[in-house]
Order: sequence, then structure tokens, then C-alpha cells
Amino acid sequence: MMTQDVADMNFEQALRALEDIVHKLESGEAPLDESIALYERGNALRALCQQRLDTAKARIEAIALGPDGSPTGTAPFDAG
Repeated sequence: MMTQDVADMNFEQALRALEDIVHKLESGEAPLDESIALYERGNALRALCQQRLDTAKARIEAIALGPDGSPTGTAPFDAG
């Protein structure tokens, strides 16, 4: 999975790859140069997962605003 471009991964693939990287880094198996590369890839995977989660949440919820413009809660997203 280290060769697949992060941008081409779906959420599940990115999360699985991130979990593999965390395991490898925690185990201490990787030499320093590889650990640095793994960390950089892991950071890119983390950012992708966060972006996908944020996008999903935005599609599910929309912030409901009160008459004064302050947030009053959330409402289901209306795609129409």
C-alpha cells in the first residue's frame, strides 16, 4: 500500500494504511529514514481521513442559525 497515491484512496483504504504505519512505527521495526518517510505518509493519510470525515459530516448536518445569526444546533443536510 506504500506505492498507492494517497489521493486515490478511499477512506477505508487510507485508514487501514494509516493503522499499518502506526503499528510499524510503534514496533520500532523501521530504520530512521524509513520511519521519517512513514511518518510523512501517515500525516498525509491522516489529513485525507480527516477531510473525508469533515466532508461526510457536512453532507449529513447543516448548522441551523437563529434569528440573530447565532448557531442554534444542527439540521439534516438538504441536498435539494
